[in-house]
Formats: sequence, structure tokens, C-alpha cells
Amino acid sequence: MKIKTIFLALALLLFNITVSQSLQGDGPHSQLIIRGVMLINGNGAPPQGPIDIVVENNIIKQIQVVGYPGVKIDDSKRPQLKPGGKELDCNGMYLLPGFIDMHGHIGGTAQGAEPDYVFKLWMAHGITTAREPSGRGVDFTMDLKRKSAKNEIIAPRIYAYTGFGQTSKTFNPLNDIPISTPEQAREWVRANAKKGADGIKFFGAEPEIMAAALDENKKLGLGSACHHAQLSVARWNVLHSARAGLTSMEHWYGLPEALFDDRTVQDYPLDYNYQNEQHRFENAGELWAQAAKPYSEHWESVMNELLELDFTLDPTFNIYEASRDLQRARRAEWHEDYTLPSLWEFYQPSKISHGSYWHDWGTEQEVAWKKNYALWMTFINEYKNRGGRVTAGSDSGFIFQLYGFAYIRELELLREAGFHPLEVVRAATLNGAEALGADDKIGSVAIGKLADFVVVEENPLKNLKVLYGTGAIKLTDDNEVVRVGGVKYTIKDGIIYDSKALLQDVKRQVDEAKQKQNYTIKQPGVD
Repeated sequence: MKIKTIFLALALLLFNITVSQSLQGDGPHSQLIIRGVMLINGNGAPPQGPIDIVVENNIIKQIQVVGYPGVKIDDSKRPQLKPGGKELDCNGMYLLPGFIDMHGHIGGTAQGAEPDYVFKLWMAHGITTAREPSGRGVDFTMDLKRKSAKNEIIAPRIYAYTGFGQTSKTFNPLNDIPISTPEQAREWVRANAKKGADGIKFFGAEPEIMAAALDENKKLGLGSACHHAQLSVARWNVLHSARAGLTSMEHWYGLPEALFDDRTVQDYPLDYNYQNEQHRFENAGELWAQAAKPYSEHWESVMNELLELDFTLDPTFNIYEASRDLQRARRAEWHEDYTLPSLWEFYQPSKISHGSYWHDWGTEQEVAWKKNYALWMTFINEYKNRGGRVTAGSDSGFIFQLYGFAYIRELELLREAGFHPLEVVRAATLNGAEALGADDKIGSVAIGKLADFVVVEENPLKNLKVLYGTGAIKLTDDNEVVRVGGVKYTIKDGIIYDSKALLQDVKRQVDEAKQKQNYTIKQPGVD
């Protein structure tokens, strides 16, 4: 028994050493040639391959077709490896641009989710760029942004959008005085830009303050996003924001209000309390039904104006999906291995935790939310059909949505809304880059751009589920049930990461947290 124990301990030690070595990433290289891929380049073009991609010092230098399907490749006609270069054999695999999460919170203290945990889940799912909309403060995010840019940490490229009005020890232009005048708003915006932030995340404010802040921010050339919270939306909806220069709207708040044609405020029950999460989310599920009907005159008018303003919609479908099917979200297969105990507890019904609104959630609420989704998806899909920009964001860390995994679910929901899989990929890549003003560097596989790639062994266009870290279930010709997929390599700044090793490290973190607390994931009310 002792020999078996020693052998097991040694095996675990060797495994952990191997995983640790895999985590560091391979690169950057003076030259990297990725061989034999089927390319999905992110701009809407169909797949093409086999292709060799040549990267030099993190810049794509050559994209060369090297043959035909089913025909042996003539090696003499392929790009040649230079001394000191690196070859990555990806023959028959699919290569996409690195994914961009346009609504990625870097964990949270209430959830007990620290950056390393979040980043590895993101990177394991091919997310090489993340826009953080209001996290733990500008100093916290800017420190991580600098470290990521230098590749001192395993992390996506970070775009920092500070929550409007946030202050910190080194960023306090108003000495903690709430912003109450247009000039105070402008002062705060200038201070935020000086700190190096890429933009601002708004939740709404008085109209004159929103107008001043957006005007100043636009003058400085920075981006902006807004969750149009109910507390301000009656006077400032999505149309007001778009006219004032907002880059993107988050979720869907503010859009139904812009579509009202027989009222000016949501049909709140008279005992409604915004601080009651059940009230807030239950009634939100009835909001799209109060908006103008699809393709009606007012519906068309709002859509056309947003299109003319080149406005970006970042729907984050996934984050509200538990509202229409709580059991599905709660029982997702990845929770057991990859959800921290502290995060699992945060998800449970609570009068305090944001998004934990399962006080009394049942069939009636889910039916309303299913109808809500149908109307919401109709607008988003038609906006895309008419040339509007739609991006992919996850907003994970709330409502049973786990970092990385939830992003892939967002891609599936865009597909459900009516997007062709190639349109889904474009939303996840090039559209996000355009919204960030970074499409000259990232978002598609093109000569001159940075080497951010996702490599997967299965065809994601046929089944987006192969992008999940847990893969997809498949029955082989030999009648064997297997798991296929999971991102194989995530390449960021030309550095190759073993995506499955990243996931293994996350599982290790979760296992250690469970052992420390003697914890097992439990369902509420079940012994």
C-alpha cells in the first residue's frame, strides 16, 4: 500500500511539473510557421486550406495556400523555416483569429475569483483580447493590462473601461464627491484618460451629465459602453446615448425603452423595488413585450437611426439565459470541475449578491423570458442583416455563467438568434476589433496583423460546442462514445499556449479550494 501511495504521489508530482511547464507558453519566436491549417479568417470568408501561416516577431508575414484537400502537399513549395524558427504542425486543424470578449469582468472579490483563475479560463477558450467594463478600479486593471502587454502573465490583451465615477487611491479628481455637474463629469473623464484607460463604462446618469461625459470622452478619442440601468433609463435611453457618441450598448437595457410607442416607462408593478433582485429581473423579462412590434414603423425608425450612427450592439445573451432555463444553467457540466466554491456560493439565491435573484423562480418567469429572448434576438439578427455591428461579450461571474465557458455559450446563442456560423465568428473577432478601434492589429487573420489565433482539431462551424473546454460528445463508427474538441492551442502575441494544460491548472485551483474548505458542490435544499 505504501509503494502504491508513493507511486501515486510521484505520478501526481510529474503531472503537475508537466502541466506547469506547459503553462508557460512557447515563444515568442523570431519566426513561427503554423502548418497545414484550414483557415477561418474572421471576415466572413468561407474556410480555405491547407494553408501555412508565417509569423515573424508577432506579425503575420505570409498566408500561403499550400495544396488541395486530399492531395499530398509538395513540401518544396511551402514557406521555408529560418534558423531558430519554430514549426507548429496543425495539419487538418482549424485556425481562427483570437476571440474578443467585449464584456469580460476580471473576477471579483464577492465571487472569490482572482485574475489568474479568470485569465486561464479565458485563454483556454481562445479569448486573446478582453474589454473589461468596470472592474475593481482603474489602478487594478491598468496594472494587469501592462503585465499582459509585456506577457509577464498568462492573460488576454486587456482594454480597460473604467466605471464612470470610480475613484481610487491614485485616481481621485473629485475627492470622492459624487459627480453632479457637467464640468465635474468632464474633469473625471480627463482624469480617466490621463490614467491610461481605454474608455468608460456607464450605467446612466442625469442627461446633462451623460452628454458632457460622452462629449469629452469622444474628444479624447476613447471608447465607451453603457448598461442603461433602470434608474436613469426613463430619461436617457440607447438612442440618446448613440446620438451623444456612445460606442456600444451592453446587454439590452435601454433598447426596449427606445422602442416604446405607447408609454414612457416600463410597466412596473406598484410594489416594485429596484433593490429587490427578484423584482428587477422578473419584470425585466416582460420588457420586450412592451416595446414596439418587430418591423413596425417605430421599430424600423429606431433601428435605422442606430445603423446610421454606426452603433455597436453587445447583447451578452448568455448572462441572462438562466432566466429562461434555470436548471440548465445550474447543472452545466463544467461547474463541478471548474467553478470555485466561493463562486458557486455567490450564485445561490440571495438578497444581497447581484444576479442571485432566484428567490421564487419558476415556470411563469421562464416562459416570459423565453418570449423576451425571441423578440430581443429578432432585433439583433435583423440589425446584423442590415449591416449593423454586433459583438460577442460574456459578462461572466454572475448568474451561473462561468468565465470562458460562457463565452462559447454566447456564440451558440448568436447562432440561435439567426447568425450563420461564419457571422458568429465575425462577431467574436473582427466586429469586436472594429468596436475597439483595433481592427488594424487584431480581429482577423491578415498580413500585418498580430499573431492571435485559436486552433481547434474539430470544425467549429459544424458544431460550436467543440470550442468548450469540455468538448462535445460524439459517437464513433465503432459505436464508442467519445469527447472531441476543446481548443488545442491559444496563440497570443505569437506565444503558443496549451489550452488544455491551462484548464488543468484551473481544475487544480478548484480542487485545492475544495480540499481547503472540505467542500463539495451542493444543490440548494438537497441533502
